[in-house]
Amino acid sequence: MKLRVFIAVTHLLGAGHLTRAAALARAFMGKGHAVTLVSGGMPSPLTHLPGAEIVQLPPVMTVGTDFRTLLDAHGRPMGEDDLAARRDLLLEAFRAMRPDVVVTELFPFGRRVLAGEFLDLVEAAHGLVPRPVIACSIRDILAAPRKRDRIEEAHERLLRFYDLVLVHGDPALVPLEASWPVSERIRPLIRYTGYVDEGGVVADVQPRSGIVVSGGSSAASLPLYRAAIAAAERVLHQPWRVLVGPGVGEDVLGEIRSAAPPHVSVERARPDFRNLLAGAAVSVSQAGYNTVVDLLRAAPPAVLVPFEAGHETEQRIRAERLANRGLASVLDEAHLSGPRLAEAIESALTGPSVSHGIALDGSARSVGLIEHQVARAPNVHWRWDWTPLATAIKRARDVGWEPQFWWRDDDAVAETPALHRLLTLAERYRRPLAVAVVPKRAEASLAGVLASCPWTVALVHGLSHTNHAPSGAKKAELGPRRPLPILAREAAAGLFTLQEAFRDKALPVLVPPWNRIAPDLVLLLPSLGYTGLSSFRDRDRRAVPGLAWVNTHLDPIDWQGSRSLHSPDALIGLAAAAVDRRLNGLADRDEPIGLLTHHLVHDEPIWTFCDALLEQMAQHGMRFTAARPLFSGDNRIAVGL
Repeated sequence: MKLRVFIAVTHLLGAGHLTRAAALARAFMGKGHAVTLVSGGMPSPLTHLPGAEIVQLPPVMTVGTDFRTLLDAHGRPMGEDDLAARRDLLLEAFRAMRPDVVVTELFPFGRRVLAGEFLDLVEAAHGLVPRPVIACSIRDILAAPRKRDRIEEAHERLLRFYDLVLVHGDPALVPLEASWPVSERIRPLIRYTGYVDEGGVVADVQPRSGIVVSGGSSAASLPLYRAAIAAAERVLHQPWRVLVGPGVGEDVLGEIRSAAPPHVSVERARPDFRNLLAGAAVSVSQAGYNTVVDLLRAAPPAVLVPFEAGHETEQRIRAERLANRGLASVLDEAHLSGPRLAEAIESALTGPSVSHGIALDGSARSVGLIEHQVARAPNVHWRWDWTPLATAIKRARDVGWEPQFWWRDDDAVAETPALHRLLTLAERYRRPLAVAVVPKRAEASLAGVLASCPWTVALVHGLSHTNHAPSGAKKAELGPRRPLPILAREAAAGLFTLQEAFRDKALPVLVPPWNRIAPDLVLLLPSLGYTGLSSFRDRDRRAVPGLAWVNTHLDPIDWQGSRSLHSPDALIGLAAAAVDRRLNGLADRDEPIGLLTHHLVHDEPIWTFCDALLEQMAQHGMRFTAARPLFSGDNRIAVGL
């Protein structure tokens, strides 16, 4: 499998975001995949990736931590025409590649100021057939917006457009929840990769000697450099090396050199930085992502001065997590001074070495996760022929008839990971969902989850989903072998119980367990308070006054065989046949075609097919109808018994 991978990244302050994106690009190319990397920040040597297609957008940057004001390469505010030029170039590169995988770095968790171009990209990706896998790539720690609605906006975009979120960290050190409020809705998308590290193993240099001071690629480390020069006046028994990043101008670099005592070397950052760390008695640095990865790999005693200007919390969280594991000591930036830094260094010089076991193979794991996602969902449908369904839809539209669909899921009883996966799928494709709930077994957690999902309703799935059929007979709870008064009493109890627990979410619609119901009970349902009934297979045109009967027709589970996914080709054929039966007058055109799922027993092949089916339906503009209008009093057609 050779994939075409499209990575979009814009770094604004330092180059950490671009560093990770370039590392992923190299990892994909190392597995034989083709890569296009689109960079929207200032040009950097990091984007020299032999073998990759590099696209440099008109660059943007920011001053300090003002991430809302975008400046061009000359320091002038970016105008609408400039932003439009970036979007055009981004989409031109996307269309030229027609990727199998799209990776957006940080968005939608961040880069809200550039949301227009990122949204254009992922919307264009959703327009491709087959649709690419869409992934978000983020570091271990994020800066969560202060406004709750912005967090919800990010989650909505994830659920609508994305297949997975690659978190380049190790939850053993810091889980994403430490910096971002992870809701149960997005949790199924999250995959931890370990930290992204390309530097390889370093030698264990003994004895260690010298103090290595390093800053990031921006000028944000200037206070640290100056404090280090002052601290060196107090720590005279070790040689010092101060490595200054490219964001510091030559004039300022000259000032730092002039102030340094003789045992301090001041120079530009070096490509052998990691080897210097491996032999250092103490490392002094901020707590940026890439610096910390170098520290974890080289394992010197470390003093961290996390960058906290502009209410930044990322480096503080990371530094404290390392300190809690004995891997560093932390000095507040606000209290940074030469004497304090000298004291922290002297303490670190006598501290013990500590091993960590933190995962550093994030590049390889990221590629593996993407390859797995491509292989199973949603792009597994490349191997399936959807032409019969698309052709049936076209035949219907050619005569001016638009087939309708609806979706019912059975057997819900509680909040579970499978339920969240179901709701995530429904929200991603914006499909209304009717959840058939077992009233007597329903837990309060289920009502709470459905209450927060405006696109869902609850239907009455019998009373307790108990089989009362005799041995050898087909399973049924409300079947014809039981006395009618008992059936009526249980049907009424099921409706009352559901309405008490689910309030406005509950529809007076009966879904008989195992889709079997006594004919005499059907006639009683309106008098018991029901307005609707739903089972399986096409209905006929006989009417029951006051009762809407709308069935389901496509169940992806092979109940009589593997209890996994039924033949995908057969399922696609069944969906096409359901359209054709209505088109040819063999079934009621007014009855929408129903998808029936059972989230509690889905395995990966079933989830994959459902995802692919919903995507195909979205691609072809197939309409889904919500259950509430379907079961209104105006729809009183009943199926044959």
